[in-house]
Amino acid sequence: MERDVTSLSGEEYFEGKLCSDAESLSQGDKDYDDILELNQFDGLPYSSRFYKLLKERKKLPVWRAKSEFMDTLAKGRFVVVSGSAKSGRSSQIPQWCAEFCLSARFQHGMVVCTQVDTQQAVDLALRVADEMDVNIGHEVGYSIPLETCCTHESVLRYCTDDMLLREMMSDPLLEHYGVVVVDQAHQRTVATDVLQGLLKDVALQRPELRVVLLTSVEPGPKQLAHFTGSVVPLIRLESPGAGEVVHSSTGDGYFCSALRLVLEIHRCEEEGDVVVFLVTAQEIDLAHDILCHEGQSSLPDLGELLPVAVHPGQPGNLPLLGEEETGRTRRVFLTSSPNEDFFWAVGSIRFVIDAGLEKRFVYNPRIRTNSAITQPISTGQAESRKQLAGPTGKCFCLYPEDRQLPAETRPHIMESDITSTVLLLKRMEIAGLGHCDFIDRPDPGGLMQALEELDYLAALDNDGNLSEMGIIMSELSLKPQMAKTLLASCEFDCVREVVIIAAMLTAPSCFVVPSADLKPEASQCHLKFQHPEGDHFTLINIFKAFKKSQQEPHCNVERWCQDSYLNLTSLLMADALRAELTETLKRIELPVSLPAFGSRRNTFNVKRALLAGFFMQVARDVDGSGNYFIMTHKHVAQIHPLSGYGAKSPKLGLPEWVLFHEHSFSEDNCLRTVTHITPEEFIQMAPQYFFYNLPPSESKDILQNILNHGASNYKDETPSPSQETPQEDQTNDRCVVQ
Repeated sequence: MERDVTSLSGEEYFEGKLCSDAESLSQGDKDYDDILELNQFDGLPYSSRFYKLLKERKKLPVWRAKSEFMDTLAKGRFVVVSGSAKSGRSSQIPQWCAEFCLSARFQHGMVVCTQVDTQQAVDLALRVADEMDVNIGHEVGYSIPLETCCTHESVLRYCTDDMLLREMMSDPLLEHYGVVVVDQAHQRTVATDVLQGLLKDVALQRPELRVVLLTSVEPGPKQLAHFTGSVVPLIRLESPGAGEVVHSSTGDGYFCSALRLVLEIHRCEEEGDVVVFLVTAQEIDLAHDILCHEGQSSLPDLGELLPVAVHPGQPGNLPLLGEEETGRTRRVFLTSSPNEDFFWAVGSIRFVIDAGLEKRFVYNPRIRTNSAITQPISTGQAESRKQLAGPTGKCFCLYPEDRQLPAETRPHIMESDITSTVLLLKRMEIAGLGHCDFIDRPDPGGLMQALEELDYLAALDNDGNLSEMGIIMSELSLKPQMAKTLLASCEFDCVREVVIIAAMLTAPSCFVVPSADLKPEASQCHLKFQHPEGDHFTLINIFKAFKKSQQEPHCNVERWCQDSYLNLTSLLMADALRAELTETLKRIELPVSLPAFGSRRNTFNVKRALLAGFFMQVARDVDGSGNYFIMTHKHVAQIHPLSGYGAKSPKLGLPEWVLFHEHSFSEDNCLRTVTHITPEEFIQMAPQYFFYNLPPSESKDILQNILNHGASNYKDETPSPSQETPQEDQTNDRCVVQ
């Protein structure tokens, strides 16, 4: 009697099919054991490396729970698996989900596994493709921002959580997938929480869909009860256990204590790499410089001390995971990342030094900027860090053993700017999904501010639904203000320039800030790129110089970036972003103008496009000495030293009115990426109801006076394309993009 394949677990079907294939071979073929087993995902015989890796995989703690997991997955729609980074959950469970989908002949779809970190998505896909003995980009692949390495037929795909959210705009019910695996759900990022909220609605409409949550720490009752209203099955993986844990009280001196410990470990302890959890990016860079200097002066017989700066979310600073250094080299990974899973593949880690603190940015909707808060890590994070060293390693906790740590990590959605999230959710409503059922609801003030900002940007209609402008904005992988700026550039014929600005500001900063003794030289190098109209135009100069260096046959681009104190990885990312944004504009049939950078007309139009999106970020120098009054919340800030204006170079003076891209309130109270504007330009581009809602101030009175007495006579000073002289056309009417 034939068995229904859909009733089999993935493991049963997988093994049964192998036996069937083996029986169909001739007796002569059976003499070759290595060809009896065929890979069911590509139909080819397994390689010897597959069996070697299989032995290693079976030693992972997660393998002891395979049968329980497969049975739970077959019986119910939801399952939660909790296990540390070294348990193998992120690499093995997605493979078992692929076996489960294979047992049903993929009639309900493939498998997708989300990650918080882009590099981790790539590393896991490469590792899993190797373990499954298939080609990366075919049966197993990945998709991250600006890079896709998979096909529509890929059985298993790793991607970032925000990439899957964008995919839901065109496939709201995720009908291409039979299993959705949400990894690192314990981190409670905005994207991961939104994804879980939407998946609850998707699962109601698709009962055949399976949802798997993977966490490092055991989730709380609220997260467990989120999907069904009752507690979902929880599988706890055995922990390999932590080694020796040493607590010490250092007061505020954790930084120096951490560096002393690194050097002591290098002198006295056996071989093994070190992970140091610090708090800020500045501490990482300073520790890197100090350890580089100390490593050069250490005794040769101790071996090489190799510090590696790992900045979370920044390119070009990631360690080569899984590749061990040859010889007597001790790597020291310096990080402030809250993601302990990031080091899952570094099997040589034997020592962990944990400051026990983290820096979080809490968004203040009233002043529309972030405040930095240093606070203790959660108990779950502390335990995960201890386990990184393994059962034979050591973890040095630079805080007292009796310190009371928070029980859980606070959800990011309760303390982040959610304007982009609200835009996405409005788009999901159009796509047919109901409201997003959050595990923890966003801050009401932040939600109101997000809706108000989208309304100012004309992304919402009078009923609060997404407008046509909002739909187009949601197509662009940019924050709403920048998306509106790019759309305005289509009207003002300056797309080529604005798309460069958007790409350069979305990518990490291209400026390299060296040590103190080289800062004057770096400033002098950056000075040659400065544009008299402001920092946004300086970014265009830098990008164009970079592209020119790429085209010159005898120019070494990497050396050119080093000599110019510019980050090559950031510039390459900006170039890829520019290409993607240009392609998106063409796909939705928006006009892409010819380049005209340098003309007065183009400069004027670029400023108008910037103001169309960033009219909420305008400030005025109230005393002529660089104290800028921010119009929206009456706060006073200074221009950042890296700005062309902040440097107070002879090339640029201090303008009275400026548009800024960012206000780094908690770090240095500075305005970053600043461009000179006129009050007339602001009045022309800002929506009237936004202007009238501004709090009373002397600056608003100046604008009101211009509006009352000069706006009716204000002429569009756009230079003529042929003569580059002011036109005489009246421009009382607001621009169409509003």
